Amino acid sequence: MQPVDCPVIVLVGPTAVGKTELSFRLAERFNCEIVSMDSMQVYCGMDIGTAKPSLQERAQVPHHLIDIVRPDEQYDAARFVRDALAAIETIAARRKTALLTGGTGLYLKALLEGLFDALPADKAVREQLQARLAEEGRAALHAELCRVDPAAGARIHPNDTQRLLRGLEIFHASGRTWTELIEEQKRAGQGTAVFSRAYFAGLHCPKEELRERIARRTLAMLDGGLIEEVEQLRQIGYGPELPSMQAIGYRHANRFLDGEWSKAELTEQLILDTRHYAKRQMTWFNANKGLRWFGRDEHELMAGEIARKLLLYSQSSIK
Repeated sequence: MQPVDCPVIVLVGPTAVGKTELSFRLAERFNCEIVSMDSMQVYCGMDIGTAKPSLQERAQVPHHLIDIVRPDEQYDAARFVRDALAAIETIAARRKTALLTGGTGLYLKALLEGLFDALPADKAVREQLQARLAEEGRAALHAELCRVDPAAGARIHPNDTQRLLRGLEIFHASGRTWTELIEEQKRAGQGTAVFSRAYFAGLHCPKEELRERIARRTLAMLDGGLIEEVEQLRQIGYGPELPSMQAIGYRHANRFLDGEWSKAELTEQLILDTRHYAKRQMTWFNANKGLRWFGRDEHELMAGEIARKLLLYSQSSIK
């Protein structure tokens, strides 16, 4: 276990709930630098579909773990934990508060409870699996995962290409299942960070309001050039078979560009899939009993509680 003794704020919530706007308010109030907890914002050139903060916003508040890998590079929970802990250490050295925010529940779980990715990536096995993915499709690979590791098959959606490939990669490279390694790490208590001065907050809103916000943001992304962004990525050489290009928004734009969907079908399916994704995010976050939930209009209430908690931490450290 790795102790983290500096002040840390963790802000989570479903996509489109308003985390980015609130994170800037919190950053200003508590002298924060932001550590992205988003599995897609790490990729350079994937800006619109990931709702990445603009360059102007990042100039206003320093951000970490944004634009750090190419779309054809692998980025997983193991690397996130290493990068996040390094970023927190850097921020603490500047006597600032680290604000971890994003919607990737797996990353937060890995940070707090241990790494799912117990083995390093096996490039040769991964390339073979990617070739099979292109030839056989996600359904066939997911069926195989269900056979060799039923628990992993049950928790990984067939469209979650990155984790699907990772589950099969672990099995073919080591002969052991991902589920076995998870249980082993839980028993060993390895790979976890222990925060002694952290405040964990969740942002939510009523279901119908979130559905409307998702629809509005989807339309804004499409109007803002999501399809053109994906087209440019493809022209550079980042094909639709890449795990990063199978993420929400990107796989939808790829299907449109490949002539499989009309613009209307793309829009409808993207809104629907984003709503399903938000539901899965809440399942991840609701499993964390240490989160204090706030409505998206309760910014001042949240800030007040964070201030009181950080003050208590400060007083206890002086003693």
